[in-house]
Amino acid sequence: MPWLPDDFTHPTTVPVTDGFHLRPIRAADTEIDYPAVMGSRERLWGLFGPAWGWPDATMTLEEDRADLARHEREIAAHESFNYALLDQAETALFGCVYIDPPEKAGADAEISWWVVDSHVGTPLEEALDSLVPRWVGHAWPFTRPRYVGRDLSWPEWLALPPYS
Repeated sequence: MPWLPDDFTHPTTVPVTDGFHLRPIRAADTEIDYPAVMGSRERLWGLFGPAWGWPDATMTLEEDRADLARHEREIAAHESFNYALLDQAETALFGCVYIDPPEKAGADAEISWWVVDSHVGTPLEEALDSLVPRWVGHAWPFTRPRYVGRDLSWPEWLALPPYS
């Protein structure tokens, strides 16, 4: 069974709050993605490291560019989606939203997100936290999305049986 309907068109721009929006990430975003990721690396490793092995402490700019190029290809193929949280001018990256096919049983999509350390606990993070479940419910064809790190912890997610 396919993950997404053949005729599904993914959103290309999603307003988050005044001056901020989501859009699919591109390899061309490396120069703003790399400082965002590495500047929040310790906290991000605590969230995603056990599940994804990311972000590695020694990740280089070129490794990040290759990772973003892979995400860009996956988006084009509708295999998975990585949305960058950007300012209006797209001169800074403030976080990401991941929409992935399920790896674990009990869901039809797995969604997670983060903001850079400097915006944890701010109105921007609150706006993103509020937006993502509403946006997924409205714009995406899922009936059982799982918000990993939100409706269950990453360790709980890791303990689930694989999707089959």
